[in-house]
Amino acid sequence: MLKFELLKTEGQARRGRLTLNHGVVETPIFMPVGTYGTVKGIMPRSLEDMGAQIILGNTFHLWMRPGLDVMQQFGGLHKFENWHKPILTDSGGFQVWSLGEMRKISEEGVKFSSPVNGDKLFLTPEGSMQIQTTLNSDIVMQFDECTPYVSLDPKTKGQLTTEREARISMELSLRWAKRCKAEFERLQNPNALFGIVQGGMYENLRDESLAGLEELDFPGIAVGGVSVGEPKEDMQRLMRHCGPRLPAHKPHYLMGVGTPEDLVYGVQQGFDMFDCVMPTRNARNGHLFTRHGDLKIRNARHKNDERPLDETCSCYACAGNSGVPYALGGRDGFSRAYLHHLDRCGEMLGPMLTTVHNLHYYLHLMREVRAALDAGTFSQFVAQFHADRARGV
Repeated sequence: MLKFELLKTEGQARRGRLTLNHGVVETPIFMPVGTYGTVKGIMPRSLEDMGAQIILGNTFHLWMRPGLDVMQQFGGLHKFENWHKPILTDSGGFQVWSLGEMRKISEEGVKFSSPVNGDKLFLTPEGSMQIQTTLNSDIVMQFDECTPYVSLDPKTKGQLTTEREARISMELSLRWAKRCKAEFERLQNPNALFGIVQGGMYENLRDESLAGLEELDFPGIAVGGVSVGEPKEDMQRLMRHCGPRLPAHKPHYLMGVGTPEDLVYGVQQGFDMFDCVMPTRNARNGHLFTRHGDLKIRNARHKNDERPLDETCSCYACAGNSGVPYALGGRDGFSRAYLHHLDRCGEMLGPMLTTVHNLHYYLHLMREVRAALDAGTFSQFVAQFHADRARGV
């Protein structure tokens, strides 16, 4: 089941509401990534406390481990990981793409060796739909081939993927989309299936891909094949081109993006849903996002700093149990000096707290975006957002 309501617009930016089998999602929304059935370093209860409405699961990795027999035993991913709100699962296409020369693509599907035990495996569009049906994810993604920015062809390896290579890849993804829809319907999956716009860096191919997907009438549309190594200017060019052309009555998902600035820019171009490993991965490496710019907790200048990561933040890492930001008189949070110490010592609590902060920041940012759209002040919000981020920490 999927119901999408477009509540308000400001320019291309959209305020919406997405109703799925396991709950309601207010958009625009950031979706934390839970690759192996968990968002790394954070408790499900903490995710709920910070306002996560929907999280991701990874079809490829969950197929490898723990396997479909375990997923069937638990009736799907929700009960298995004790998360009872919506879940979106990717199709496995991006993971297959990331295997590079270790996989062999044909019309039927992709042959590759398991990165877990070396078993010879074959993943098809139908197989992806069967796995995701077993996972019982609220949003199922079509199996596609992610067009690389740089060619993987031995003859042109290292060069920009040509329009001909991108066309072959895009047209294969379209044919796979048809097979995905047919299998999804045959399985009588009660959830929602999204199509994925591909076409590399070529706007004309993106348009052809979108036209083909619109004929199939998926309930939601994603744009894939961005943030795959291309310069920022190319990513933004594709966002500007694709966003306004997506069907207005359906949710728009920009896959794998990105920085706080990318999210705000994506909303400006008409996208509703975002995911990225950046907040969690960067947190584990001491790279923090704050209202006033990025902060690297490993820098020696934080050794004696009594301030929290972000003086305006109400997350547990910054404001402790009270939830009162430092700027409003709260003194219950953890200092930069303490987090610097934990990082230097390799203590587990360090990345746990920094992950809480980064995810809270992303989710709160999107909450502020929604509030600005509700109030009709989104353009002013964008200007203030950039001014704040440029101020520095």
